[in-house]
Amino acid sequence: MAARNPHILVVDDELSMRELLELMLSKEGYQVSCAETGEQAKTLLANRSFDLVLCDIRLGDISGLEVLRTAKSVRPETIVIMISAYATAENAVQAMNDGAYDYLPKPFDNTELKQTIRNALKLRTLSAEKQSLDDELKKNLHFGSLVGNSPRMLHIYEIIKQISKTDTNVLITGESGTGKELIARAIHRESRRRNNPFVVINCGSIPETLVESEFFGYKRGAFTGALVDKKGLFETADKGTVFLDEIGDLSHQMQVKMLRVLQERVFKPVGGNEDIAVDIRVIAATNKRLDEEVIAGRFREDLFYRINVVEIRIPPLRERKSDIRALAQHFLEKYSHRLGKEITKISSYAVDLLQRYDFPGNVRELENLIERSVALSNTNIILPDSLSLSIHKRRWIEGVKNQRFDLDEVERGVQLDSILEAIERAYIEKALACSHGNKNTAADLLGISLRSFRYRCSKLGLDKSAE
Repeated sequence: MAARNPHILVVDDELSMRELLELMLSKEGYQVSCAETGEQAKTLLANRSFDLVLCDIRLGDISGLEVLRTAKSVRPETIVIMISAYATAENAVQAMNDGAYDYLPKPFDNTELKQTIRNALKLRTLSAEKQSLDDELKKNLHFGSLVGNSPRMLHIYEIIKQISKTDTNVLITGESGTGKELIARAIHRESRRRNNPFVVINCGSIPETLVESEFFGYKRGAFTGALVDKKGLFETADKGTVFLDEIGDLSHQMQVKMLRVLQERVFKPVGGNEDIAVDIRVIAATNKRLDEEVIAGRFREDLFYRINVVEIRIPPLRERKSDIRALAQHFLEKYSHRLGKEITKISSYAVDLLQRYDFPGNVRELENLIERSVALSNTNIILPDSLSLSIHKRRWIEGVKNQRFDLDEVERGVQLDSILEAIERAYIEKALACSHGNKNTAADLLGISLRSFRYRCSKLGLDKSAE
């Protein structure tokens, strides 16, 4: 039996808008019904089953919010998306609190609307037991403190499960901010050493003169000020796991000493004559290409092969954007609790903005962004206006304004949407500056209509600049 096409109810008091939406959605394969008034919509909702309702907030007789409440009371599983040319934060918050899936401003981009509808209907299909969006996001997305269910993260989870049963040396590679220490902690937590120490050693943060004594400890009298024996970090980690963060920053001298520790699991403390044996598992991490460092002579080849028995490469966030929604929700819950706020949800329109950004600072940058948004938010929902993406994008966009583009980069892979958005933003900001903020003049300078100019400003979060 063939699956039934989703049935959508369009509620709008403008005939042209109803006709536009009916034609567009019918072409997408949906069944479409239309209502001119709120009362008409309420009658249809009482007598028919709809998968999704697309409703204007301002109708000729009653508020679209009343239609929303009716739809959710009759069939709670019905997805409702509100649209309005008079979008305000207050209306958006009220709609989301009343159960709306999302709230989109007019004029909307047809492609974005269709994608929002597809996402909403997909969520409805997955929610067979009428689970809320938050419950669905939490399902099967966590591996310990790691968050994400993209194919690449699921592959990493499988590797962690396999290598945790052994004491094999592991090298974790990836850009700064991708969560290398979290991976190391997950390996330790899944291993037989879980109840013993997990010692983090940042190889790049300890002064060169102190590295050996910090790593291996020292004996009394080894140097001025050494009044008593002191254990080093490796001895402290006995029976547990040592995490060598940024191992590529080790000096050649320490690389030689580290090689002996990895081969024999013994070392001498500074000023000591006898070897100390330890039972440790070693996990190393770096944001450098150690194979290139070996070729350049900056990293010992024998040490590289010793630590690189199993490599786990963590993809940058721009390569697993499907995880952004779950990560954002995770950080929202974390900082809402920490900051004593009752913020429970991120608008899917806000998530869409996050997914368009490349996050050069990776997961760490996303976490900082959500923490800031929670701290500054005056509502219980994170809306697009709540995000401070402009702060995070500014440095990158400034570089785009006068950039001469290298088309050869396409061979290595680019983010076209981000490039085009940055160009559009740069031109609009320049037009506003040249016109001293006059929207009509700015639109003329760009050769577009005022309506198109306003829409683009709204899409890019430049509404305040265009006042």
